[in-house]
Amino acid sequence: MNVLLIGSGGREHALAWSISASPMLSKLYCAPGNPGIEAVAECVPLQPADADGLIAFAKEKAIDFAVIGPEAPLVAGLADRFEAAGIRALGPNAKGAILEGSKGFVKDLCDDFGLPTGRYRRFREAIRAKSFAATLGYPVVIKADGLAAGKGVIIAESRSDADMAIDSMFDGAFGAAGAEIVVEEYLDGEEASFFALTDGEHVLPLAGAQDHKRVFDGDKGPNTGGMGAYSPAPVLTPEVVDKTVERILKPTVRAMAERGRRYMGVLFAGLMIKDGEPKLIEFNCRFGDPETQVLVMRLKSDLLTALVAARDGVLDQIDLRWRDDAALTVVMAANGYPGAYEKGSEIRGLYEAQRLADVQIFHAGTARKEGKIVAAGGRVLNITATGKTVREAQHRAYAAADLIDWPQGFCRHDIGWRAIARDA
Repeated sequence: MNVLLIGSGGREHALAWSISASPMLSKLYCAPGNPGIEAVAECVPLQPADADGLIAFAKEKAIDFAVIGPEAPLVAGLADRFEAAGIRALGPNAKGAILEGSKGFVKDLCDDFGLPTGRYRRFREAIRAKSFAATLGYPVVIKADGLAAGKGVIIAESRSDADMAIDSMFDGAFGAAGAEIVVEEYLDGEEASFFALTDGEHVLPLAGAQDHKRVFDGDKGPNTGGMGAYSPAPVLTPEVVDKTVERILKPTVRAMAERGRRYMGVLFAGLMIKDGEPKLIEFNCRFGDPETQVLVMRLKSDLLTALVAARDGVLDQIDLRWRDDAALTVVMAANGYPGAYEKGSEIRGLYEAQRLADVQIFHAGTARKEGKIVAAGGRVLNITATGKTVREAQHRAYAAADLIDWPQGFCRHDIGWRAIARDA
């Protein structure tokens, strides 16, 4: 089949890398793609927001199946557009994608259907938001309700921090995403990500991972879109996974159907786990980034077959197999990220790093300029490796990172520390 993958980041490179190995595949296109994706797909200069252009291209190339990587086009209804044009697409429609498009909607859903999560309230004015935050104690979590590229969450350690965060959101720090905010209880425990596919009725668990949101070693500094990840995550024991599927994922799929919002596609649950009990932090309506990079390295089964089964409503006929090996990815970001950063600096040593055994480099924010690979984003490279243990995968990933010559970039040096500490 002819497949069109939409997106240009590390997640999309990982998906393209995995999909390109499928025996079902005839031709893979990616819009717009990146220099790394060029090795496994034909990249086309169309942006995810250009629905008309994407539909026209899909018709011209007889696309059989579209895979929508980023959240923004899903929330905007791109899956609806493809389906209306007679092209099957993996991803929730706009009514389903509200699971990521509105954090307040998710919290209300949890409240209405008894899903485990923290206490919260929704606000459109600062005074009441500040007052409620004070009743929860500190730290407290302040979230922009809408999409904010993974950065619309502030953990306020004090009343002054909370008041400042609330004011900044209502003053437009996250644009329209912060017109409404959610103030919620800070959940103590260990955070993890768990992924599943759903066809609107059946839920097929994929695997879990643990990412590192803070920008600096030791989990210091501001939240980012993710500075690294590893899988499997020891905190996601079989018992925790079972509770997550039975108490959170399956009830959510049923609840969405009851509300006339049938949900099909990837269901990504951000969890906080304490004493073996998972609570929902938030949902995402697509694969995670950088978690996808480690998931595809561990998946033995054909990813494309599973994605098509989700779209066609036959997930109950699919069984996936996973490698026992661990996978770990280190994000190399531009100096200054998640704040202001410069673009255009040359990256050297990619070929040498890629040659190492059990290493795969996924491009996240790169461009090609005059035959050279240059930085073109905040998170730029995902150095990914496998090993029998997280420690071994970590060693291989950092060995590859050390071969990359890019003075204008940086990375954390402790990705995987929780899992490694468990083995110490």
